[in-house]
Amino acid sequence: MAVAPSTGRQQALAKARENFLTDDPVESGAVRPAILNSWLRSRSWDVDAGNAPVPFVKDPNHEMLLVRASQPILAQLCDELDRAPVSIILTDTQGTVLERLTSDTELERQLDRVDLAPGFSYSEQFVGTNGIGSALESRAPFEVFGHEHYAEKLDMLACAGAPVSHPTTGAVLGLLDLTCWSRDAGPLLAALARTTSQRIEKNLLESTGIRELALFREYLRTCRRTTGPVLATNADVVMMNEAAHRRLSADDQTVLLGHAADAVSTARRAVMEIELPSGLEARVLVKPAWSETGPAGGVVQVRVEEFAPRSLPAGRAAATGAAAPSAALPGVAGTSRLWRGCCQEIRADRRSGDWLVVEGEPGTGKLTLLRAAQRLADPSGYIRVHDAADCADPRAWAKLVGRELAAGDGMIVLRHLDRLDADALDDLAALLDEAARSPDHPLDRPWAAATVTDLAASTPALDRVLSHFPRSMSVPPLRHHIEDLRDLVPYLLARLSRGEDLACSPEAMRLLMRCPWPGNVAQLVRTLIEVTQRRRSGMVRVQDLPPECHSSLRRVLTPLEAMERDAIVRSLRESKSKTQAASALGMSRATIYRKIREYGIELTE
Repeated sequence: MAVAPSTGRQQALAKARENFLTDDPVESGAVRPAILNSWLRSRSWDVDAGNAPVPFVKDPNHEMLLVRASQPILAQLCDELDRAPVSIILTDTQGTVLERLTSDTELERQLDRVDLAPGFSYSEQFVGTNGIGSALESRAPFEVFGHEHYAEKLDMLACAGAPVSHPTTGAVLGLLDLTCWSRDAGPLLAALARTTSQRIEKNLLESTGIRELALFREYLRTCRRTTGPVLATNADVVMMNEAAHRRLSADDQTVLLGHAADAVSTARRAVMEIELPSGLEARVLVKPAWSETGPAGGVVQVRVEEFAPRSLPAGRAAATGAAAPSAALPGVAGTSRLWRGCCQEIRADRRSGDWLVVEGEPGTGKLTLLRAAQRLADPSGYIRVHDAADCADPRAWAKLVGRELAAGDGMIVLRHLDRLDADALDDLAALLDEAARSPDHPLDRPWAAATVTDLAASTPALDRVLSHFPRSMSVPPLRHHIEDLRDLVPYLLARLSRGEDLACSPEAMRLLMRCPWPGNVAQLVRTLIEVTQRRRSGMVRVQDLPPECHSSLRRVLTPLEAMERDAIVRSLRESKSKTQAASALGMSRATIYRKIREYGIELTE
């Protein structure tokens, strides 16, 4: 346990840090080895010791398991400290502050001045040596006193951080930090941080046990009701019955577990008919499981209806004389049952002439489907797209769109309509209301469609506009019809390579099908554009795929996270070992292993 330096030692530390920052020799023994190593890492990250800006990363997620498990413990500790000048801080694995409890007004103002506040990241790569970032970097308790901080603005503070680990997997979930004035620091600060971290871990163990037990009970209830395949999952466990092992391929299981994960994130029960990668057509019931502490996981019940031999991919179809796979819409690839049903639905909606709302995650192909349906119905008709996300003057945009919708022909698409502000939506709704009441209301109005991300999140202003759109449909995310990659990839490669003979190897295709594609088809297109810039003809190999294809993470990364992931993948490819890769990146070996796990990086030899 480190002891807070005396006033004389603090002056010596200030001199040692000044020498370090100016590349002058640092007296041996003047700085603790752990602090000196952290200073070296901070220098490698180009942290500005004189004015280290603290990035605001995101609004805290108070629904995290870590936050829920720690809240009663932090509240109790705050009461026990009873206005002592100590701040209790909880962060995630990136050093982003999730909670901050401070009873002392003067200390709270100082923490605000240095941006040690919810939403700001105190990762070592941003702020340099500090009790939060350095503890996360070393994956062990870490104390920093006064001038031991790399950033000068933290000299008045002392902090002790202790990582909080998952009780069953051992993965670091976040960190508990205690921060006080440097003059008040003592050996009990670190001891209290460690014991509080352990109390949170104990609470996590209890809540995790409750969560897994709730998921297991729902899984058993489902297994008793059916003899067919049943799968269940959450962030820590996967369960499946013998029927799932026996009747479903590994690719089938991956797709179904993806549906289960979606049930957890959306908390919605869903019934769907899907064609699995093996060719099995199945009716699937997806339902979330709940415990008293919140979502416990997702359960998937599968009823196999028939066996349908899979259509051949485009390349093989040409070789055997078979027709290329088609979704029965021009310029649209994909043969899965789910995707074919989506295409049939939008064709029927177009034939009806009723205005249509299309919902779906970004990048799923909503605009592509609308264009294709219009070209099929009216090849010579014009298509005009008004994107609410790009308009500089929303109210002027709404008036222009209202006039076009009230007269003319062809097709008009109101893209990203849910991004329009309430005033502009009210203007648009008023214009549509007036046009609908007009005796001169034209019978040959244009066919109109609007695209939104989630109808369930609609606002009253948006509902007024959408009341003029009697039909609605959903476009599934790519992960729900991942088997269509076998059609999409050859189709897109042929377009992007401009007729060159470029095909995807089976190994690369398997890796692509394991990707979660949070950005959907738009992300796939960007990925293949990058591939064609590296290889213009021949066979696409695993090593031709960009770093994001080697990550199994289901969420969309921030730009900073994506840059870090790509740098790690490139270094791993170019190095003979993870140790060499870590050295090349200026990371510790423990850090690169942690980052590999966090980003779900998988490199295929």
